[in-house]
Order: sequence, then C-alpha cells, then structure tokens
Amino acid sequence: MRAQYLVLLFSLSYSIVYGQSWTVTEMSSMPEPVSNNAVASAKVGASSFVYSFAGIDSSKLYSGMHLKGFRYDVSADSWDTLPPLPDTLGKIAASASSVKNQIYIIGGYHVFADGHEVSSDRVHRFDPATNTYLSDGAKVPVPIDDQVQVVWRDSLIYVVTGWSQIRNVTNVQIYNPSTDTWMAGTPVPNQDSYRSFGSSGVIVGDTIFYFGGASSNGTLNFPIQNRLRMGIIDANDPSIISWSDTILDPSLVGYRMASVLVEGNIHWIGGANRTYNFDGIAYSNGQAVEPNNRNLFLDPKRMKWDSDTSTSTPFPMDLRSLGKVSSSTLYIAGGMEANQKVSDKMLKLEFVKNSFSLSDFSKFRFELYPNTARNEVALYFEGTALDVEILDAQGRVIKSFQEIESGTPLPVSKLSKGLYYVKINESLEKLVIY
Repeated sequence: MRAQYLVLLFSLSYSIVYGQSWTVTEMSSMPEPVSNNAVASAKVGASSFVYSFAGIDSSKLYSGMHLKGFRYDVSADSWDTLPPLPDTLGKIAASASSVKNQIYIIGGYHVFADGHEVSSDRVHRFDPATNTYLSDGAKVPVPIDDQVQVVWRDSLIYVVTGWSQIRNVTNVQIYNPSTDTWMAGTPVPNQDSYRSFGSSGVIVGDTIFYFGGASSNGTLNFPIQNRLRMGIIDANDPSIISWSDTILDPSLVGYRMASVLVEGNIHWIGGANRTYNFDGIAYSNGQAVEPNNRNLFLDPKRMKWDSDTSTSTPFPMDLRSLGKVSSSTLYIAGGMEANQKVSDKMLKLEFVKNSFSLSDFSKFRFELYPNTARNEVALYFEGTALDVEILDAQGRVIKSFQEIESGTPLPVSKLSKGLYYVKINESLEKLVIY
C-alpha cells in the first residue's frame, strides 16, 4: 500500500463496496506436483472441469519439464490423468485459453541440457467433450513463451508481448480459433516498459490490461516491472489497438501472477516480487525467491490499487493462469510455494465481499497519513473538529474519537494487523495496520 497522502471525494448517492478477498479451501491434491503449468477451465454438459497442461516437476531441473495433462472434476473433487500434449519437447510457460468451450494451449519453452532455450510455435487444441486433442492449429507466427494471453468476446485470443528465443518482443499476435488463422495486432511500443515476460492480464470490455513481468533492459538481471499497460481494441477492426501505460504505485511489482476479472475488478493473485529462473532462483543475485502471498486488485474505473494478504492459506508463485468455473469461484492448480517447493495443491478460491456497502455519501474530503500505519495515523481536512470512527473490514465500529481537529494523530498501535477504514461524515478511506 502507498505510504503517502490519499484524497477521497465522494458525491451524493454513490454506492461502493469496500474490501475484497478470497475464502481459500484446499481440495484433493493433483496427481503430482507441477509448476509453471498452463491452466484453463471448461464445461462438459452441466459439469465444470479445470485442466493443467505441461509444466515442471518437483525436481525443478530442465529434465523435469514435461507435457503431462491433468483434469479436475469440480463436483467430484477428483483428478484424472490426460494424454500428454502432442509435442516432442516438454515445456513450461505456455498459456491455455478457452474459447467456445474448446481449449487452446499456446507457446511455452523448453530448456536443453546445455542451458539453451527454444520458444514454441505450437497451438494445441483440446476438446473437453471428448477428452482428446484435435490436430494442432496454425503455428504461432513468432514463437512465444511467458506471454500475456487474453480472450476477447469469446472469439479471439490475443498473445501480447512475451519472450521469443532470445529477447522480449513487441508482437501482438491474434489467433482466430474459428478460422484457425493468425493476424498481427498493433504491437506494444518498442520500449522496455511494455516489452515483458512473466506478466499477466485480462480484457475488460474492449481494453487489455496487463501488469508486472520482467524486462530485458539490456541485461541478464531481468528487472521486475511496476507498470500497468492498457490497450484499447477497435471493435470495428480488432487488430487495431491503442496502447498506453501508467505507474499507479511505483512500489507495486509482480512476476508470474495469475490474473482474473471478478465483479468488475482485476485481480492479480499470487506471484513474486522478484524475477527468477524456472528453478525459483533470482536472476539478479542467485538467491531463492519467495511468494508474495498477495491478492492485488485494481478498480479499472477508479484506476486505484488495493491489496489483501489476509488469507491464512498462502498463494503460490510461478502461476500462468487459473481455472474460473463461475463468476466468483476460481481454482489454482500447482505453482511454487515457500522455499521454492513445487506444489501439488488444488486451491479453491471463493470471492468474498468481506465488508459492507454504503450509500448516500456526503461530499467530504479528507486525507490520511500514513495510510499504512503502525503506531498512529493523522487526519487532515477542512473545517471544524469532527467525530471520527475506525471500522473493521466488516464495517463494525471498533474505535471512535470525538471532536478531532485536523492534523491530530490518532493512536492505532493496539489494533491488530489488517485492513481497516477511517470514517468521517460518511466518507471512507482505507487504513492498513502492519
């Protein structure tokens, strides 16, 4: 969270819900541990399934990269083993997307014994109804791995930037499953801030959002990125994209996170705050990397970050995607846990509006500093002394102060770590106690 002034201005009759997190349940384990795997979901009749394709096993060695496939039955809480992907080389960092209930597994890369890598140009097509692979689709024009992969209107798959053989690329490659053809989209700007591998995103309406990842930046350290990039798709010609970027908070970064759109907000779940190789070891200094255990989410209308790390079940890193089986239920299959342990866990995430709704806000402006606090927080506003309340994430008043002057520091050292809200005149601002 930002340790700086935040200004909040509400208008009358504006309704908003604060606090968003997940109830996390550990389900039946996968047949074996796997990380950096491509994950997608699909329906067969009325039944929902989550699929895992390729990845790396618990050895975390180049020789542990494989083509194995697994299927999870949501209602039965059980796993089946699928035939392997129809390829000759095991791979990681592929992406899987569902379009019209068919799954398309695109790209990825293989590492050889001498350390050199090759990016894949394969498009594997999987039919959930028959549990079989169809013939491969048309090859990716520019072989790709660790790409951003998003679906537009259940019709086109956008493969945005990523790594190709020896570098990050600017390419936007658009696959049309109905015609099995590729077309070139407007590339991202030829800048390190846009070129990326290990970033992820979604499409909201006609806008692509992707965040984080690693930059080439002319070095082998692959510095982590903090930029949010946006691409507006021309609905009349979906190959035309208008690109822009911003940094909403320079302290927020992320690498190999799972991204999903839930109730209008974009969530980046899990991942790490440092870039690393396939074994979980940092590119920059050879040290082990740990998961950030974070649910980072963005309201694309307000363009404001929020973060929640309250879950008692840690989110893994090394995620490519997740299985979304309903508007509020997701599954994370595998990944890399603390101490770079390759996971066999299947985590069910159920979305919780873990707070409250308020309406009829007063027009009132106030500032909090700092908004990430340990001992005290000061409030700044215009006007005479006012009453102040501190609410927990469920909207319950847990502390109140009367006749507080602007600039008065309020003690919060006795509050437990977590997310709170400061309320003045029916206006709210988040407060994180750490």
